[in-house]
Formats: sequence, structure tokens, C-alpha cells
Amino acid sequence: MSSHTSYALAHPNIAFIKYWGNRDDDLRLPANGSISMNLEGLETRTRVDFDDSLSADELRINRESPDNSATERVSRMLDEVRQLAGMQLFARVESHNNFPLGAGIASSASGFAALAMAASQAAGLELDEASLSCLARHGSGSACRSIPGGFVEWKMGTGDADSFAIAIASPGYWDLEDCIAMLSSAPKVTGSSVGNRLAGTSPLQAARVIDAPRRLAICRDAILGRDFGTFASIVEEDSNLMHAVMMTSRPSLFYWLPETLRVMQAVKAARAQGLPACYTVDAGPNVHVLCERSAVQETVKLVESLPGVREIRLAKAGGPARLVENSPRAEDGS
Repeated sequence: MSSHTSYALAHPNIAFIKYWGNRDDDLRLPANGSISMNLEGLETRTRVDFDDSLSADELRINRESPDNSATERVSRMLDEVRQLAGMQLFARVESHNNFPLGAGIASSASGFAALAMAASQAAGLELDEASLSCLARHGSGSACRSIPGGFVEWKMGTGDADSFAIAIASPGYWDLEDCIAMLSSAPKVTGSSVGNRLAGTSPLQAARVIDAPRRLAICRDAILGRDFGTFASIVEEDSNLMHAVMMTSRPSLFYWLPETLRVMQAVKAARAQGLPACYTVDAGPNVHVLCERSAVQETVKLVESLPGVREIRLAKAGGPARLVENSPRAEDGS
């Protein structure tokens, strides 16, 4: 019996300028570019073991066997790795998260970024960052942004080969912190992959996409200039636009809970009173409250005072996906 084993760690990311909607669903080529920040302290650790004793790919997430659709999605990426490596071995994949799955904290992003890195290494491939980002994108669009470190931009590109993410600033460039208001850890009813395919059914999506280059430029310049006021305005505008598309898709998607709106309104009111904080919401009910590090304590105090907030997770800008010596089991966060 022979085997090839590798371990990798990746962080989820929070998008400031959102990815929602594809121009190619199979390749996950985005309708527009996006900008995000990796989240330190939140992580997926994945072990991939190509083993000639296996007769099929095996997948366990947080010590449990997921449904067939998840295994098939992982096997599609493994098929790509096998083709690149010229090998035919099946793989045993074990993945562990220290935060809830499918609740709007980009678990698929960190999951497929870690899988891309661990699987390619276990197969003997030496892929550069751009190639790893493309491979991760095939599993989950936002996963391409979890390959580089810090503040990251996903260039939409002209096709498969040049649609990948690059770092635009290092993790320590700006003392920004994500104060995640956990309102629910339940998996969302409609996953992001399905939701992305519905984006084009909204009459608002075309306007959102056309305006994306403007929002990207404003956000990029605000990050590089550490201009929180401009950053806050464009991040909230972009989040609202994405959810407007979701709500007007056919069928409509409502990821917010009543408590979601309550947090958003409280943060906006506090900023008007001088608190350097803003909100953004991914495809889920939980609210990411972004603030400058000097305002973390005040922001946490505000958020934890709001009804419905079950837990707060704090995350600074995190590093890139990376290989690790071993893969100790993370708490499953549920």
C-alpha cells in the first residue's frame, strides 16, 4: 500500500466588495471583481491522503460524513488535481473548522482553499499562487481569495486562466478588525452556489455589475489610504446592493433575520456619533462589524448589548493559505 499525504490551513474571508453572480457557473468566473480580507483565528485545517487502498474518495468534515453533494464537489476538485498530476489514486479527505459551517462566514472559501493546497501538494504538484487561486475558485468562487494573505482582490479576468486573486496589502498594513455578530449558527437554507446562479434573475443585478468597477476603485483606494470613512460608506453600499439583488431574485432570497437589521441600524447610528465602525453581511444572517482596532472595545460593547447576538468572534487580517506539519482537530464550532 502507498499513500501521499499533505496538510493545509486556510482562513475564511470577508468580502468588502462582494462576489455574487457568475458569467460562467461551471468555472465560477465572476460577474464582477471583488475585494476581501482574510480572517485570522478562524480556520479550516484539511488533510488529504491519496491512498491506493481506496476504491473511491472519502470525505469527513468535523468528524462526520457529509451528504453526497459535498463529496461530489470535493471529488471534482480532486479529479482536476489527479489530471494535472497524471495519477489515478483516490483520496481520503479530513477537514476541520473552528467556526460554524454554512452560516455566512465563508466556510466554503477556507474549505476549498485548504483542499486545493493540501491536495495539490499531496499529488506532488508545485503550483504557484495564481494557479492555486484558480484551482480553489473551481471549488468555490470566494475560495480563490483565501489563497493570498491579508487584503485581497479577485480580478475577474478574461477567462479561466487569469481569474484569480492577488494580495493588495499585507495583513499588518491596516489595523482593521472584524467583530462578527453571531446571530445564528444554523446552515442557510439556500447555499451560496445556488444563490449565485439566481443572481441574473434579479432586474437589479445588471446595474450592480456595471457599477462594480467604481466601487472596487473606491474600496481599493480607501484600504491603501487607510481611509475608514470612505471605506465604511462603500462597504455598506456594496453589501446593501448584493442583498437587494438576492431579495429581488426569482425565487427571492432573504438571508437576514430581524436581528440582522437591528445590528446594521445600530452600527450605522453609532458611526454617525463618531464610532469608526461599519457593517457588511455575506450570504447568511450574521453581521460582520468592521472597525479600526482602536475602537474594538467600544464596538464589542455596542454589539453585545443588542438583542439576538449569541456570540462575538473577533478577527484581524489573516495570512495566506499554507501547508502545516500536521492537522490537529479543530473544534467544530457548532
